[in-house]
Amino acid sequence: MTAAMFSPNLAEPDPPLPIVYQDAHLVAVHKPSGLLVHRSMIDRHETRFAVQTVRNQLGRHVYAVHRLDKGTSGILLFGLTPEAGRALSQAFEHQQVDKHYLAVVRGWPAESGDIDHPLTRQDDDGKPARDAPAPAQQALTHYQRLATVTLPVAIDRYPTSRYALVALQPHTGRRHQLRRHLKHISHPIIGDATHGKGRHNRWFAETFGVSRLLLACTALTVPHPVSGAPLALHCPPSADFIQVLAGLGWQDMALP
Repeated sequence: MTAAMFSPNLAEPDPPLPIVYQDAHLVAVHKPSGLLVHRSMIDRHETRFAVQTVRNQLGRHVYAVHRLDKGTSGILLFGLTPEAGRALSQAFEHQQVDKHYLAVVRGWPAESGDIDHPLTRQDDDGKPARDAPAPAQQALTHYQRLATVTLPVAIDRYPTSRYALVALQPHTGRRHQLRRHLKHISHPIIGDATHGKGRHNRWFAETFGVSRLLLACTALTVPHPVSGAPLALHCPPSADFIQVLAGLGWQDMALP
């Protein structure tokens, strides 16, 4: 038996993330569901992070300027210089970024509306922030219902189950804002283990083979960190998200 047989296996390099846009100052990638942006005390067991993956992929340092929840897929932006990172972070902080998301929700919300509901601070695990409590902060989300379906399955106490595809535009950037706002109007996002309902989440996972949060960031418009001109970024939903849409009969609709 040789010493080579006792050598540890080298870890496989992380697969590269699809690049949505890149120039000398910033890069936007398509983050898959299940990938953390950076290390979190809540997910200590995780070893893959978007920051490190993009850093390895580009062979240079990158600066995270905003966050997507672990379960959310879609556009994730990084600065490529400290100055660009700072400017982009300030744009998010000052609500100068136009953000658009798609979500599959339980029930049929109204055709459109605004969810104006203040939110208290939360940690990553959905529990109240562990530091000093603070008053609830203003939080505003606009939504538009894009499609509906009624399925002949009794998941809850009714003989049929209804779901909808909605477009979401958060005008503020509170932690877990979209998930908490959709729960507030009694239309939680499918796959949300914290704010949703387990039996619906399990049915989707078993039926479509997709056990993820059905929330995706599909468009961002941000002031360019150098020119200040609006930079419009677009990213279609990932394949697993589209798989669910097709299963619900929404594969032919034009997505925003």
